[in-house]
Amino acid sequence: MTEAMPENRFLEGCFAPIDQEYTHEVLPITGEVPRDLNGSFYRNGPNVKFAPRGDYHLFAGDGMTHAFHIEDGKVGYRNRWIETAKFKLENEVGRGVINPMNPFDCEKGYEEFVFNDKDGLANTACVWHAGKMLILEEGHQPFQVDPVTLESIGTYDYNGKLTTAMTAHPKVDPRTGELIFFAYMSTGPFESDFTVHKVDRNGVLTSSECIKTPYSAMIHDFVVTENYIVVAVFPLTGSLDRAMVGEAPFAWEPERGASIAVIPRVGGNAANTRWVECDPFFVFHYMNGFDKDGVITVDGCQFEYAPLFPNAKGEMMPDVAPYLSRWSIDMNQANPRVVSNQIDPIPSEFPQCDPRFAMQEYKVGFLTAPDGDGDGMYNQLGRFNLADNSSERYTFGPRDTTFTSEAIFVPKSDDAPEGQGYVLSVVTDLPSDTSALYIMDAENLAGGPLAVAQLSNRIPVGFHGGWRPAGS
Repeated sequence: MTEAMPENRFLEGCFAPIDQEYTHEVLPITGEVPRDLNGSFYRNGPNVKFAPRGDYHLFAGDGMTHAFHIEDGKVGYRNRWIETAKFKLENEVGRGVINPMNPFDCEKGYEEFVFNDKDGLANTACVWHAGKMLILEEGHQPFQVDPVTLESIGTYDYNGKLTTAMTAHPKVDPRTGELIFFAYMSTGPFESDFTVHKVDRNGVLTSSECIKTPYSAMIHDFVVTENYIVVAVFPLTGSLDRAMVGEAPFAWEPERGASIAVIPRVGGNAANTRWVECDPFFVFHYMNGFDKDGVITVDGCQFEYAPLFPNAKGEMMPDVAPYLSRWSIDMNQANPRVVSNQIDPIPSEFPQCDPRFAMQEYKVGFLTAPDGDGDGMYNQLGRFNLADNSSERYTFGPRDTTFTSEAIFVPKSDDAPEGQGYVLSVVTDLPSDTSALYIMDAENLAGGPLAVAQLSNRIPVGFHGGWRPAGS
């Protein structure tokens, strides 16, 4: 019998891991699945298999990917653990022996594993590019799986060219097919740098540029526009010294300041990177960005400080809500500075845009939010109009029993107007301990779901998802 999970808010309720892999060829459906919606919708997140070592962090669970295959009005489902080196090792010994967040807290005999591991946890996101389904976790290289069966294939390193990790938020240029991504602490644990990589539409890694940062920092997401790559370095600092004495490897240190690296998209390198001043707030996720006449616009869900992490004294700070904010960076100025303005009064996270308008001026975004006064888990889906900062929202159910994860927008067709299509979201009902796939009309969220594909199991609240069009 395996050891029981310890008490931890990220191991209970909607976060609680599930212990089975399922395969359902056809799910029961309420409503009607649009016939022009064909492809696969993926969800990825942490699903720890064995009782974790030390204080469990939400980012430290074994990766589990969920796939909804949609074809001709029918929906199938399967979920699989991602069989990384850590997963296979602990599965073999039958217990948790690795602490992914702190290599100095591993069971005796496994101390070197974390430093040498290439697979990581594969628990955060996914991307479909150049015919490969890559499962992502920003501290390690991508992990490839079969896009249909979810069978684990192994770490993917672009034929040996990728020697760093890969962010969980790579960007695909809809016009060129180019994939752009980065890795922080790219030359070693807790180093002060990041490396930007570019992969062409055929899956060939074409360039890698390492850029030094003011200090070692966790960098979760970034922004790409037509002419720039924008990487924000916020003071969520990494420290080997802290880790070695059992303190938090990552902590919030606002006194270190914040700055933004603005890198030319063509020919960008360390020498021509410009560093822009910024207040020490924090962003996990960006909706989109674009540039026009030398002015860069960035939209993201901004926190007053980094949630889920302690300060440098080891003190956990209160939960804090993110708000959709718009940055303006005028690169025509001799000393540009980030000017940030909140554009939505309602807390929100996991922002998305119509992927056909990524890196370009755009009008529509999608996000998740809590209803009511803004406290609690996300139970609401929103469509945001950037033209007048208005929004339309749909509430799935009471926020104390109903939870939704990041929603994905799928265009109705390649040439449909911006924002015309479907929004796909996994919704969990805690009393029944089940989840369902909701398919919404992106232009009429208030009208409720077009279709609901019901599961008999629950999908733990996780992080990110993705879409693979049929025939790709």
